[in-house]
Amino acid sequence: MTQNKEFDFNFIDIVSLIWKYRKHLSIITLSSAILSIVFSSSFFITPKYESEVIFYPTTINSIGNAMFTDLTQRQVDPLAFGEEEEAENALQLLNSSALQNRIISNFDLLKHYKIDSEGGSPQTDLARMMKSNIKFSRTRHLAVAINVLDEDPIKAAEIANGIGSLYDSVKTEIQRQVSLEALIIIEDEFKGKEKEVFELRQRLQELGKKGITNYEEQSRAIAEELYKVDANTSTGKRLQAVQDKLAGYAGEFTYLNETLILELESLSKLRKRYEKAKVDVEKTLPQKFILTSATPAEKKSYPIRSLIVFLVTAAVGLFSVVVLIILQQLNQLKK
Repeated sequence: MTQNKEFDFNFIDIVSLIWKYRKHLSIITLSSAILSIVFSSSFFITPKYESEVIFYPTTINSIGNAMFTDLTQRQVDPLAFGEEEEAENALQLLNSSALQNRIISNFDLLKHYKIDSEGGSPQTDLARMMKSNIKFSRTRHLAVAINVLDEDPIKAAEIANGIGSLYDSVKTEIQRQVSLEALIIIEDEFKGKEKEVFELRQRLQELGKKGITNYEEQSRAIAEELYKVDANTSTGKRLQAVQDKLAGYAGEFTYLNETLILELESLSKLRKRYEKAKVDVEKTLPQKFILTSATPAEKKSYPIRSLIVFLVTAAVGLFSVVVLIILQQLNQLKK
C-alpha cells in the first residue's frame, strides 16, 4: 500500500508539474514540430522515389537437358518457378562484382551520384551510395525483389528494370562460358568416336572386297552345300576352299563387327550429348519470370515527413518533461 501511495503521489506530482508548465511545454513541442516540418522539407532533405522489380528465378541450368530429355527422365521443368535455392543463388549473383560493375558502367553511377572520380575514395563513396539506394531481398514467397531509390522517379524505374535485364544477361553469359568449355570437350570425344567408327567400317569394307560380307551366314550356307555334295568332287573341293578362306578371316570379322556395334551405340550417346551441348551454347531462355516491373513512382518514399515530425515532437516533449522533473527535484534538494 505504501508503494502504491508513493507511486500515485509521484504520478500526480508529475501531472501537476506538466499542468503548471503547460504553456512552456506547448510552446516547446509546437516549436519542435514546426522546426521538424521545416528541416524535413525538400529544401534541406532531398526527396527520393522508390521503384521495385519482383521476379522468380528459373530452375533451368541446362536448356539441352530440360528440352531434349525423355519425359520419363526429365528432372527440370523450364516453366517451373524458382525455389529457395534459386532465390539465394539469384541474390548472390545480384551482389556479385560482375553484375555490380555492369550496373555502374551501364548507368554511369559515378556521374549520376555526383562522385568525383579524382577524389580521395571514389569507389568507397560509390559503394556506400549504391548500398543505401539499391537493395536486393527475398520475399516471403521466395521471389526476389530489386528496390531502387533515386531523386528522379524515372531514373529509379530505369535502373530497377535495367538491373533485372542485366541479371538475365550476366547469368546467361556465365552459363554460356561453362557450356562452351563442355561443348569443346564433348565435340572432341564425338569426333574421335566418329573416326574410330569410320576406321572400323573401312576395315569391314576391305574384308567385303575379299568376299567376307557376313561370316556367320556365309559359313552356314557353305556348310549346308558341303553336306549335300561329295567332298572329293571338284564342287566339294571348291566349297571346302571357300570355307577355309572364311575360317581364316573369322576372328577378325567377328571382332570388327561386334566392336562396330558397341562403338555405334557409344557414338549415338555422344551425339545426343553433343547436340544438347550445342543447344546450351547457341540457344537461350529467360532466366526469370517477371511478376512486377518498375514504373516511375508518383509519391516520394524518403523522407517520411509525418514520421519524422511525430518522432521529433514526441522526443522533445518527453525530454522537456524529464528536464522539468530533474529541475524540480534539484529545487527540493536545495530547500
